[in-house]
Amino acid sequence: MQARAVNAISSPSHTGGAATYARLRSFGADSLIVAILSPFLALTSRSLQRFLLAVVILDIPIEFGTYLFYRPLDAARGALKGLSISATTLALAALYISWVVRALARRTTRERSSPHFNLPLLVYLAIAALSVLVAGDQVLSLFELYLLFEACLIYFYVANNVRTRQDVLFVVSLLLGGCLFESLVITVMKFTVTASTTWDFPIHIIAEGLGDSGRMRIGGTIGVPNVAGAYFSVMLAFAAGILFANLGKMYKWLASAVLGLGGVALIFTFSRGAWIALVFAIVVLCFVQWRQRGISLKRPIAIFVVIALLYLPLHGVISERLFGNDQGSAESRIPLNKLAFRMIADNPLLGVGANNFTSAMDQYATSEFRHEWLWAVHNKYLLILAETGIGGLLAYLAFLLSTLRKGWQCWKLGDSVLSPLALGLVAAIAGHMLHQGVDLFRDRPLQQLLWLVAGLLAAMYRICMADQRQIPLSSAV
Repeated sequence: MQARAVNAISSPSHTGGAATYARLRSFGADSLIVAILSPFLALTSRSLQRFLLAVVILDIPIEFGTYLFYRPLDAARGALKGLSISATTLALAALYISWVVRALARRTTRERSSPHFNLPLLVYLAIAALSVLVAGDQVLSLFELYLLFEACLIYFYVANNVRTRQDVLFVVSLLLGGCLFESLVITVMKFTVTASTTWDFPIHIIAEGLGDSGRMRIGGTIGVPNVAGAYFSVMLAFAAGILFANLGKMYKWLASAVLGLGGVALIFTFSRGAWIALVFAIVVLCFVQWRQRGISLKRPIAIFVVIALLYLPLHGVISERLFGNDQGSAESRIPLNKLAFRMIADNPLLGVGANNFTSAMDQYATSEFRHEWLWAVHNKYLLILAETGIGGLLAYLAFLLSTLRKGWQCWKLGDSVLSPLALGLVAAIAGHMLHQGVDLFRDRPLQQLLWLVAGLLAAMYRICMADQRQIPLSSAV
């Protein structure tokens, strides 16, 4: 009887312990699942997605990153010098994981919108990948293919995930903020560093001497002064377009600050191609605004007054740079064009391989080039044609022209906010296309900027079209 009593007492405690143990095991399993899934769930946060997109946008001028498998000899001749790993790389990976998680979380097909694709861009990427097979140095080709793939990821993310006007203005404010930051960096460098200053850490700072004049060409954190100049020519044209948009004073003041400080920084790059590209873009912008909308000439005149005020204090050095002796800089590019045409004649279909112009040019550099400066050809179109063939060039041009067309369509829709922004980007890209005729722009900042604003134009057009479709419905109600 005593044994039964003991069993009666001990049995409930044994049962309770087992239940508690089971609950603890269940709680532990749930906690483990939560711990595993929490990083992915955090990526679905709207604020975190915006932060990651801000990293991608601000990394264009800041260029926080490094190159793996660095190839200094190839870099010295104009090739892409390694595998680019940057803050953009990490942020993009997180953004795409977030996109996939959000897509899987949508339960119905109605909630899932069909993604936007750009066929010419995909064809260009495919042809660049195909050119790796014929490249003499396939590792060099993979460097460029990877960078192009990363730029395509930027395009597709922005084109598909910028869905509202607030999203567009968020991107615009970050683009302007990044440009303002870079303008301040270059202006400060003008008065604090000497020629040939190079800081090659995760953030790169470069200043170069300008011939025998004793002046400096400053590239800031972007690096090469010509690339920095092209960045400013695109951004200043876009900032000018913002002045025509029906936006609040904050955006207008920010755009005006970018035009003022960015104009000074652009001069300090001493990039003639960038100067010409900016003037061309602003002329296109103001002419179209005047012809299509019949606007007052006050804003165009104000823009040109700002340009004149920037020019007058430095007219001597600007005129000397444009019309003075450049120590054969322009003439030295003619032999490079001849080399490119020789490569194109021998390899018209697939080219010599992406990023392989410099490794292939020795076999085309005959005795007449013995005393010439041998570098990658300073013409983006000839470079693409020589490295990826006629198909690559046609696909690249189709991508640019389709981007201009999308921006022009957005402009014609007559939206008081997005249409002027689209026209500013169209003018900026048109100016940059002109600039590409005299430089190669192989590095990350310009490619990343161009692909990002192309994706932004696609998103803006989709938003405008969605608003146009809603107008009849709202008026009918």
